[in-house]
Amino acid sequence: MSINTRRTFEGPNRTGEQQLNFLPRIARRDLDVVRAEEITPRYRRIVLTGDVLAEGYPLVRFACNDHIKVYFPDPQTEKIVAYREIGNDEWELDSVDGEPIRRDYTPRAFNLEARELTIDFVIHEHGVAGLWARRAKPGDEIVVMGPRANWLLPENYTHYWAVGDETALPAISRLIEEAPEGAHITAVVEIADAAEEQQIIPAPGVSVDLHWVHRDTDPVGRGHGSALETAIRGVEVPADTSDLYVFAAGEAGAMKPIRRYLRRELDLPKRQLAVDGYWKRGVADHDHHTNTFDDEH
Repeated sequence: MSINTRRTFEGPNRTGEQQLNFLPRIARRDLDVVRAEEITPRYRRIVLTGDVLAEGYPLVRFACNDHIKVYFPDPQTEKIVAYREIGNDEWELDSVDGEPIRRDYTPRAFNLEARELTIDFVIHEHGVAGLWARRAKPGDEIVVMGPRANWLLPENYTHYWAVGDETALPAISRLIEEAPEGAHITAVVEIADAAEEQQIIPAPGVSVDLHWVHRDTDPVGRGHGSALETAIRGVEVPADTSDLYVFAAGEAGAMKPIRRYLRRELDLPKRQLAVDGYWKRGVADHDHHTNTFDDEH
């Protein structure tokens, strides 16, 4: 099936489950850093610009789980190796000299008038992406591919849970900022320590209970896989679980027991969940489309 025949969906999404709207084409955007902002000691916001953004960018409200491929310069050659379209959905690499260095990210914001695309990065002492983001300065080049589709969360729930580690913060932040009026959101986010807490302003008419889980000090319950799992198990469950939608994302191994809790113990149907392993410990460029969870009834 070609990308042009894949399903489309026009929001707002009131179907009760996540919907995918495949875009007509995958766009490559060669962009430059216009500025970098220090959000926390381990979190940096990179704002990108380029003439190609005058054409617009498919950032859709409440498509909080969208993801793009970001291609980074090789630390040795300082060259970016990325794919370029040569025909109708046919692609080839810029160069056979070197392999693509790429990672998945959630687009954080887009400003058409300013031609600015914003991406938030977790800063690490290791890894190509984290090191690039730590050192990024105006004029540095980057290539962004996609998104292939918009992942539209459903808007017809009263209660939302947003769960994840710091890699999911862009998606969780957008969920809080873009949620439908009247929604109540419980957000549980695992971060390193109190210095990593961020201010997130909810959409008008939306109430939020935001719980920060400090990975370095918060307890891990007996038999639990993480402090995040312990924290989510402590959240009060709505009396009517049919009016609850859960978005959860983070390290793939940590997501498995959380999804198992949601499916087996809370008995939430799959349509009321969007659980994603954004990254996998020890695996570079983890393909989260291959995530498997062994928690089905």
